[in-house]
Amino acid sequence: MKQTMKILVTGSNGQLGYELRQLATQFPQGRFVFADIEELDITSSDEVMSFVCLHQPAFIINAAAYTAVDNAEDNPAAARQVNAVAVGHLVKAAFAVNAYLLHISTDYVFDGKKTTPYLETDAVNPLSVYGQTKLEGEHAVQSYKRGLVVRTSWLYSSVGTNFVRTMLRLGCERASVRVVSDQVGSPTYAADLAAALYRIIGQTAEQPALFVPGIFHYANANTCSWYEFAKKIMYWSKCACQVEPCTTDDYPTKARRPAHSMLDCGKIQQTYGVVAPLWENALRRCLKTLNGNPKAAKNENF
Repeated sequence: MKQTMKILVTGSNGQLGYELRQLATQFPQGRFVFADIEELDITSSDEVMSFVCLHQPAFIINAAAYTAVDNAEDNPAAARQVNAVAVGHLVKAAFAVNAYLLHISTDYVFDGKKTTPYLETDAVNPLSVYGQTKLEGEHAVQSYKRGLVVRTSWLYSSVGTNFVRTMLRLGCERASVRVVSDQVGSPTYAADLAAALYRIIGQTAEQPALFVPGIFHYANANTCSWYEFAKKIMYWSKCACQVEPCTTDDYPTKARRPAHSMLDCGKIQQTYGVVAPLWENALRRCLKTLNGNPKAAKNENF
């Protein structure tokens, strides 16, 4: 890839947006426009069209989402505006400038009844408003020939509100913590997802004929329960807090979560050469980043 391309990233202040910013310095062929709500309200059709036509990006990464899973149950309209309606606006704007659109979705489009990793072709059946609205966003992207959906799972980063940072905080505050052991999936480090997206963009820019639209799965390799994930976080951060297992019924939430949401990532590897690191190795890298950057560890509310 030799030519310079403009890349628009929405939701740039979120976890994935932060990691995309961090990795942008390693992507010299890209000229980036990072936008969050202050710069661009993606729920406004006119604003999206004007912004995209002004900047003329070759690629759009939609990292914006309404991710408060339980709050979405009480605010379905707000969740739908961001997760579905706004995606339609981005599709129309991408079409207007002939841009590629890479949209991030979730494992929560599945009901978790399958006990083996989900394929992109498996039936969807979201259990929550969040999952349903993200599925509606997928449908909007699938109507676009230059649209690509990447479903991911259990996303975390060294910044923002996420399971890793919550466990680190609780580990400092409590002698023990209870974590559900009957929900199984694949933790995904947002930095690895960011690298995967840049790989897809780089390959597409070099060889546009090899671009394959549709739905793809990306998560760090191997699976675990939330309980096992928490145990590793405490162990590798040298925290004395004891992690005790509990069931989903012991820890009720407004939104239902899939019991099994492992994602089969073979398609993205075969199509774009994206190989996901093991989740254990990814977690250790994230913890190292947190340990080496106190500002990153402290500048967000859990």
